[in-house]
Amino acid sequence: MKGKQYLKIILFLLVFFFFEMNATIAASNPKQQIYDYASLLTKDEIGKLESMAETYGVKRETDIVILTTNDTKGKDVVEYMQDFYDENALGYDKPHGNTVILTVDMQHRDVYLAGFYKAKEYFDDYRLDLMREKITPDLSSGDYYHAFHSYIQTSYQYMGIRPGVDPNNILLNRWFQIIASLAAGAIAVSVMAYRSGGRISVNETTYRDMDHSTVIRRRDDYVRTTTTKRKKPPANPNGGGRGGGGGMSKGGHSHSGSRGKF
Repeated sequence: MKGKQYLKIILFLLVFFFFEMNATIAASNPKQQIYDYASLLTKDEIGKLESMAETYGVKRETDIVILTTNDTKGKDVVEYMQDFYDENALGYDKPHGNTVILTVDMQHRDVYLAGFYKAKEYFDDYRLDLMREKITPDLSSGDYYHAFHSYIQTSYQYMGIRPGVDPNNILLNRWFQIIASLAAGAIAVSVMAYRSGGRISVNETTYRDMDHSTVIRRRDDYVRTTTTKRKKPPANPNGGGRGGGGGMSKGGHSHSGSRGKF
C-alpha cells in the first residue's frame, strides 16, 4: 500500500516539475512579436514593445504583431504580409490563430493592417481604418516607436469593445460621462456654498429710483439665421482616407484589412 502511495507522490512531483520547467522556458524565451526587418527601432524600443505586446496579447488572447521591411521581394504589401503569416504560423494559442498584424513597407511607403480569426471579428475593416488613420501621422513624421506603441495600445482597447460597436462612440460616451460627473459635482458644491452664505435680500430694485429712471423697456428682436455651406475636402492622398480591405492568404486564412500610404 505504501509503495503505491510513494509511486503516486513521485509521479505527481515529476508532472509538477515538468510543467514548472516548461513555464520557466516559456518565460525565458518569450514569443517574438516585433519583426523589425527595416531597422526602424532601437534595441531598447524593441524590448519595450515586445513586453507591451506580450502583456496585452495574453489579456486579449491574441498575438499583436508588428512587421517592417525594406524589401517586399517584388510582392505587394498585402501578399507579403499574408506569406509572412503563413510561413511563421502566427497565433496566440495555436499555429495560424488569433493575430492582428501591422505591416510597414518602407520600400513603397505602404502601411497595412490585418486581423485573423478572433482578431478579424474585433478588427473589421472599419476599425482597422480608424487605427491606421490614428498612427499614420507618426509614421509620416518618422516617429515609429510612438506609432507602434499607439497601435498596440489601441489594439488592446478595441478588443475590449464588442464587435460591431463603433469605438468612437464608446470613447465619446466615456468622456461625456466624465464631463457630466464633473459638472454635477461643481453644481452640488455651488449650491452648498450658496446655502452656507445665507440668503441675499438685496435685488435689482433695492436702489433703483423708479421715478427718475430713464430705462423704459428692453426688447430683443430676432432678425435672421445665416447658413454657410462649405465643400467637403477630398481624402488625403498620403493616408488620410479610408481604403483597402481584407482577403485570404495562400494557406487559406481569411483576414480583414486596411491599407494606405504614409
